[in-house]
Amino acid sequence: MEKFDKFKAFICDMDGVIYHGNRLLPGVKEFVKWLQAKNKNFLFLTNSSSKTPRELRDKLHNMGLDVDESHFYTSALATAAFLKQQCPGGSAFVIGDTGVTNALYDAGFTMNNSNPDYVIVSESSSTYNYDNLERAINMVLKGAKLIGTNPDMTGPTETGINPGTGALIAPIELSTSSKAYFVGKPNPLMMRHALKRLNSNREDTAIIGDRMDTDIIAGIESEIATILVLSGVTKKEDIEHFAYRPTFVVDGVGSIPKEK
Repeated sequence: MEKFDKFKAFICDMDGVIYHGNRLLPGVKEFVKWLQAKNKNFLFLTNSSSKTPRELRDKLHNMGLDVDESHFYTSALATAAFLKQQCPGGSAFVIGDTGVTNALYDAGFTMNNSNPDYVIVSESSSTYNYDNLERAINMVLKGAKLIGTNPDMTGPTETGINPGTGALIAPIELSTSSKAYFVGKPNPLMMRHALKRLNSNREDTAIIGDRMDTDIIAGIESEIATILVLSGVTKKEDIEHFAYRPTFVVDGVGSIPKEK
């Protein structure tokens, strides 16, 4: 019996696990076929907040992989769900892309460029600039709460790495002496959302990721089995730098159907 067969559900990161940039990683198609053939429940859970589930579905389709959009959950959706519970009908100033703004609109939030309840920062290629940083800083100083969709300091690309939300939000934290609250992994809140979406118990679930400091620690703190893949940020020699260990280590998701 394959050692991964015991898990009924899989929570799978995307960047560095499924793709780098616009390049599908080796073995991904075989892995998804294995999930479907074994009738496993699965959810692509990403700290990236720039795209909507539909955009992520289309991105995978363009790379030759067809997965229904119900299988995607982002830190933007988790952030919107959290804020809807905290401040129903609230308002926000967002430094981020459509994945964040669409999720907030769907949660009943409005966009506010003068006196918002929250300043929300995510990774962004279009709205992150000095003017918006200055606006965000002054809004926080006037009482807006500072939220980061995820704490990632970097993210993998086809050519190397790019700055993540944790790095982009740092100037606001330093300028205001405020500490942002991050909703994405490793916050156990996002893991509970994932388990509910999968309708799965933690004992029957494994999380697959390439980051020790978000994916693996999220699984450990949620008491979910962890599978570290070496296809993204974390290399094998990096594991020794952490005080915790993943349950399994594989080269990439393509190794999972082959493991005995």
